[in-house]
Amino acid sequence: MYKFLIRPILFCFDPEKVHYFTFSLIRFFSKIPGVPFIFRLLYVVNDKRLETEVFGLKFKNPVGLAAGFDKDAVLYKELSNFGFGFIEIGTLTPKAQDGNPRKRLFRLKQDGAIINRMGFNNKGVQKAISELKKNNGVLIGGNIGKNKSTQNENAFTDYLICFEALYNYVDYFVVNVSSPNTPNLRDLQDKVPLTQLLQTLQNKNEEHFITTQKKKPILLKIAPDLSDEQLLDIIDIVNETKIAGVIATNTTISRKGLLSDNKAEIGGLSGKPLTQRSTEVIRFLSEKSNKSFPIIGVGGIHSAQDAIDKLEAGASLIQLYTGFIYEGPALVKAINKLILERK
Repeated sequence: MYKFLIRPILFCFDPEKVHYFTFSLIRFFSKIPGVPFIFRLLYVVNDKRLETEVFGLKFKNPVGLAAGFDKDAVLYKELSNFGFGFIEIGTLTPKAQDGNPRKRLFRLKQDGAIINRMGFNNKGVQKAISELKKNNGVLIGGNIGKNKSTQNENAFTDYLICFEALYNYVDYFVVNVSSPNTPNLRDLQDKVPLTQLLQTLQNKNEEHFITTQKKKPILLKIAPDLSDEQLLDIIDIVNETKIAGVIATNTTISRKGLLSDNKAEIGGLSGKPLTQRSTEVIRFLSEKSNKSFPIIGVGGIHSAQDAIDKLEAGASLIQLYTGFIYEGPALVKAINKLILERK
């Protein structure tokens, strides 16, 4: 129904406006008694065999919603009714920021892809916390970044602010240094600054553990455009800083093989063109590290088989974003059912 009736209508309009309209629609229908139950009946697969324990957390199923969809944590409860095992919010920054000028979100229909240059638009970490205080059982990841106005040499301060503020409200953290839409952000992926940033957050994590006996998993989200040498550096950094794992991958700046007329738009590309590369990165990290840390696989998952490919390549969990937009919530159910069939 979604692909053949709802999506063609939605895809007639500006993608960013449709995003907020869809949020309003989901929120409206979720307030009608019985509708959330119907959503869960349609899309949630309840089976103990789907439960997955990764970096000390128990996930109801291994299919999550990637960051960027519910940036400000305003719809995570309603979105969980579509069958997700976890929701990642953000990217959040210390201060609210508008992001880049519109138009900044583009569908590449011929390629099953999206280009975005949103630029970490969000209402700030404190606004998200006011929403997260209402949480009742949804497993939440907190994706954190730096404000555009913050220079790279001071970036650790922004990440620390978000880390401290969100500590009691999220289940795990994701350090985002791989978005191509904040100037010079990807420079933080270089070995020296990245090691320093992650070690700073881990030191703060250890302080919390000493005083509260709580320690939150910290993951690093990396770009698919890294070379093999850079990926080997990532493995070294994870082992040195002892963070919990890696999310592979963020959007790409590559435009190889695209067919759509608007393929030259500036920004990060997500969707089907990323399927193979993200799986390659997952396999490389898993094999070269001897599976020494968990990987969350994301990028170009548009079918249940795409998800299985990433799990077989070495991912412990997977996340959807563009595939969810193109295929609808039935994709979440299809993935979970295929996982069960293969057990």
